[in-house]
Amino acid sequence: MANQSNSIKSGSANVSRWVIPGLIILFCAIAFNLTTQFDRVPEILKRGIQPSDFPQLILLLLIGLACLLPFENTQHNRPAVPPSVFISLALMVVFVLLTHLDFFIALGCFSGMLSFSWGERRLGALLLVTLFFPTFVFFLFDLVFEVRFPRGLLTNLWYG
Repeated sequence: MANQSNSIKSGSANVSRWVIPGLIILFCAIAFNLTTQFDRVPEILKRGIQPSDFPQLILLLLIGLACLLPFENTQHNRPAVPPSVFISLALMVVFVLLTHLDFFIALGCFSGMLSFSWGERRLGALLLVTLFFPTFVFFLFDLVFEVRFPRGLLTNLWYG
């Protein structure tokens, strides 16, 4: 009876050993196909690489790493996934939803709640991450790099 349950467990482990990398490769292939639809910059205006080149390089790197996954020596008794992982995933969904209101409100809420969920309890540090970080990012990109952000509640106040 024990041999039968071990063979079932090892059989499902062998399937997942190939399915997970296969799904990663499938996702990367779809994303790679989407990057081929980016507009090309004319050669006379091109400074460096085309807009599609960098994402394609990253996707090829991910595909290469996914090809190595089936050959990794895995441990069978892994500890349970900590709740902070699921909280972080939920916060990413909240971030995406809040970006429709304003990118910097979303960034501040996300960074503050993420720091709190990871165990930061000092109020000064949380305020620094929640308020200073998004403000610094905004002014760095707006004033130094001259990148205009999508309009939102706070950006409308700055841009007028």
